[in-house]
Amino acid sequence: MLINFFFTLREYKVPTTIRELLDLINALQQGLAYANVDDFYRLSRTILVKDEKHFDKFDKAFAKYFEGIDSIDPDLLTKALPEDWLRKEIEKHLSPEELAELQKTGSLDKLMEEFRQRLEEQHKRHQGGNRMVGTGGTSPFGAYGANPEGIRLAGDSRMKKAVKVWEKREFRNLDDSVELGTRNIKVALRRLRKFARTGVEEELDVDDTIRATAHKAGLLDIKMRPERKNKVKVLLFFDVGGSMDPHIKVCEELFSAARTEFKHLEYFYFHNFIYDGVWKDNMRRWSERTNVWDIIHKYGPDYRVIFIGDASMSPYEVMAVGGSVEHFNEEPGLVWMQRLSHHFQKMIWLNPEHERAWSGTQSIVQVRQALENRMYPLTLKGIEEGMRYLSR
Repeated sequence: MLINFFFTLREYKVPTTIRELLDLINALQQGLAYANVDDFYRLSRTILVKDEKHFDKFDKAFAKYFEGIDSIDPDLLTKALPEDWLRKEIEKHLSPEELAELQKTGSLDKLMEEFRQRLEEQHKRHQGGNRMVGTGGTSPFGAYGANPEGIRLAGDSRMKKAVKVWEKREFRNLDDSVELGTRNIKVALRRLRKFARTGVEEELDVDDTIRATAHKAGLLDIKMRPERKNKVKVLLFFDVGGSMDPHIKVCEELFSAARTEFKHLEYFYFHNFIYDGVWKDNMRRWSERTNVWDIIHKYGPDYRVIFIGDASMSPYEVMAVGGSVEHFNEEPGLVWMQRLSHHFQKMIWLNPEHERAWSGTQSIVQVRQALENRMYPLTLKGIEEGMRYLSR
């Protein structure tokens, strides 16, 4: 079975090797996963996948290889459900009282024997009823049924009465076309790194230690060096309120990931588009604002600037004097965006709206043009592309 699973992973471009397959086989022989799809999923992914960016490929291959359990093949299930395992699993999850109660079906032996007989008799899908393996009936075998004790083969629990569950497991694909989560965003943000050795000497320099020890005829000479730290400086500008409310969760995840990944990070908020002022506290956005001129003067051109917003607004908010919906802006927002572009070396815009909607929204087209098309979708793939540009 594992050989075919290995070839399925290779088919989906998961860069796993024979050495890792042998490690997985050895782990299974040691009993690290047994008769449990969840355990096997976690164990096999840990051993076979060495880089988080391949998790989505692994999940697609895993789903492809193990699909179809809910479309029951009697011959397959007869082989897939070892009787000794099924018996032990049922007994493990029942108390002595529950085992005694089970006698009203004619004992556990009878339940299991009847299950196998019905699998052998059944040759098609069954809905309802009180005998065959199917759904929605009172048979002890199937899914969504009302029998007081049975074996659920697929689907979510509804009656909460099955004594054992053998069902298809669903695993979410880690697709780079959807918003993922803080851990995955961190992986994407790591593309934006420029390391430098700063601070006190607190890290062992292995190469220099070996070299110095050799020069002293084997007398150990330990050499230390400053730790490598990411020297990238980042400015985040978050659009808040209005049409951005549905995107709060992914923005929070991005913010949390960025604060972990970048030591030199500053952030500000704006609404819809950038004008003469931004703020750091939404509760005090009218009383404690920061002038954009002050940002230009305070932060050097080497800061990487990232705007996060849907860029969906009236085109007047981008192009016109007085276009802001909240105050009278004496200069168009586009003018302020151009000033930022002239000062900072690298700027991008991350948009949580689906990319297919961009060309149909005039303000998005205007913002993309202002940033020379450096707008990326707020997805794992989009973040990676944006970080790749910022790191050049």
